[in-house]
Amino acid sequence: MQEKERFHYLNLEKGYEGEVTFDLLIENLQPEMFIINDLLLEISGSYFQIDTVIIRQGNVLLIDIKNYQGDCYLESDNMYSVATSREYKNPVNQLKRSTVLFRQLLQNLNQNFLVESSLLFINSEFTLYQAPMDQPIILPTQINGFIRDLNNTSSTLNDSHKNLAQKLLSLHKTKNPFTNIPEYAYDKLQKGMYCKKCGSFIFVYRKPHFICNQCGEHEKLESAIMRNVREYELLFPNDKITTQKIYDWCRVDLNKRTFARVLNKNYKPYGHTRGTYYKVE
Repeated sequence: MQEKERFHYLNLEKGYEGEVTFDLLIENLQPEMFIINDLLLEISGSYFQIDTVIIRQGNVLLIDIKNYQGDCYLESDNMYSVATSREYKNPVNQLKRSTVLFRQLLQNLNQNFLVESSLLFINSEFTLYQAPMDQPIILPTQINGFIRDLNNTSSTLNDSHKNLAQKLLSLHKTKNPFTNIPEYAYDKLQKGMYCKKCGSFIFVYRKPHFICNQCGEHEKLESAIMRNVREYELLFPNDKITTQKIYDWCRVDLNKRTFARVLNKNYKPYGHTRGTYYKVE
C-alpha cells in the first residue's frame, strides 16, 4: 500500500472509530427520536454524507463527527495542525455544504422541518484554538453537556417523523461513485493475523487468546478468525469462502481443522470434502 493510500485508510478507520464512540454515547437517550447513521444522499448530482441524523419533535439535527487528535487552530477560514502545520479541509465548511444540500433535499420532498447542524470533535485529546463562538462547534469538553441537552429535551414523534425517516433511508446510496478504491491483488497483499488494536503482525496464539507481542492486546480465537474472514469477504466478494483460503489468508500456527470448526459454527457449509465452501445462512 502506498503511503498516500495508507494515510487515507487510517483516516477512514479513525473516523469510523469516532462515529462508533458517539453512537455509544447516544444509544440510551430517553426522548423519542429516530437516529440514522452514515447517510449518503444525492441531490442534482451532488453527493453528501451525514454521520448522524437525529429526527426529533422540534427539529432535524445533523451531526458531523471528527476524531481528530492533537492541537489544531482555525485561521483565515482554514484549519491547521499546530505540530506539523498540515492544512486540513475546513470541517465547518463541509458541514455547511451538507446542511444546505440536506435542506434542499427536504424542500424537494415537500418536508417542512427545521434543520440544525453541529460539528462534534469526539476525541478527548483534541484541542481547537481560535474556534469562533458563532459556529456550531462542539468541543470534547462540551460533549457531556450536549448529550444532557439531548436527553433533557422532550420529544414526541408522529407519523410525519416516521415518514421522513423512512424516506431518508430509502434515498440512501450504498455506493459513492467518487470513492477511490486502490487496486490490489491477492498475491500482493501481506498475509497473516494482525492485531485489531495496533495493526502489528507480531501475533501469537496462547490458548484461548491471540496475543499481540507489540501492544499486548488479547483477542479470542474465534473472534480473531471471523474478523479476518469478514475482511477477506470484503476484499474478495466474488470468491467462495473455503477452509484452505482462510487458512492461507490468516497464516498462523493452527491446523486447518480449527478453521473448519469456526467456519462451520458461523456459516452454512455447501458441498462435500475438498469442494466445501461456506456462506451466511
